[in-house]
Amino acid sequence: MFTHAQESPARTVYFAGSGNAPLDQHLVQLLRDKLEPALSLTEVAEDQLATLGDGPIITVGPAAFSRARQANRSAHILAMLVEKSFISGFAERNPGQITGVLYDVPLIRQALTGKAILPQATKVALLATADSVELYEPLIDELPSYGMSARIFLVDSNDKLIPTLVRALGYGDFLLAAPDSAIYNPRTIKHILLTAYRRNQIVIGPTQAYVKAGSLASSYAPFPEMVELANEFLETFYESGKFPAPAYPEEFRVEVNTQVARSLNIPLPSREDIATRVDRQLTVNGEASDE
Repeated sequence: MFTHAQESPARTVYFAGSGNAPLDQHLVQLLRDKLEPALSLTEVAEDQLATLGDGPIITVGPAAFSRARQANRSAHILAMLVEKSFISGFAERNPGQITGVLYDVPLIRQALTGKAILPQATKVALLATADSVELYEPLIDELPSYGMSARIFLVDSNDKLIPTLVRALGYGDFLLAAPDSAIYNPRTIKHILLTAYRRNQIVIGPTQAYVKAGSLASSYAPFPEMVELANEFLETFYESGKFPAPAYPEEFRVEVNTQVARSLNIPLPSREDIATRVDRQLTVNGEASDE
């Protein structure tokens, strides 16, 4: 039952869901368990967004954020399940008003996930389009500190994807997949994973869903950690009237595909051991996990 804004208590946090009912209700329950007793979480429908004053509104996913932003330019919005590349521009143009709990995984963490599984790995293969190549530039600069290097293989067109992938697999110790929907999407992923598998090469990332499809492993931020950070952002908002800048959760876990590992004869450490190795590497090199 939705509550209209005028009837809401002063310290109401509004929740604009993704439309995926099981996901939204899972997040609602986690948030209600975590939020301070003085805060009340109220679900709102799309046609209510314009009536909410300055919020704060928690949105789930890019579409819900876009709807809330268009309906209410003055609202303070805390976006969840959004990638850094999506929310950063909004947050930079509207500091304190818009923030996000980042859903994607820093690429250096994903690369180190691959190295934790293949300790001798030194070369990382990357696929990119002309539009997405800048995604990888920070990673290329960071990798030498960890004894690795990377090379980008540009995919000029859809029909060049597999030939370019074959060249990339011939170079790298593993293929690192980023959240780049031009290359990694439901239409292409089966072909990418089968091509890698037939060449006894592994794919790391970009998400848990791709691990189920046949990637060997991916780091990910668990929902409770994302909700923990959202709660911290709300506490800051009510103390200062402003949100902090978008950030990654502090803790990441690792999903693995044991069947793929067995098929490729790759000894697979436990998920906990992989995550611990990655955290240790990041700490040793003085890198914060949210960079």
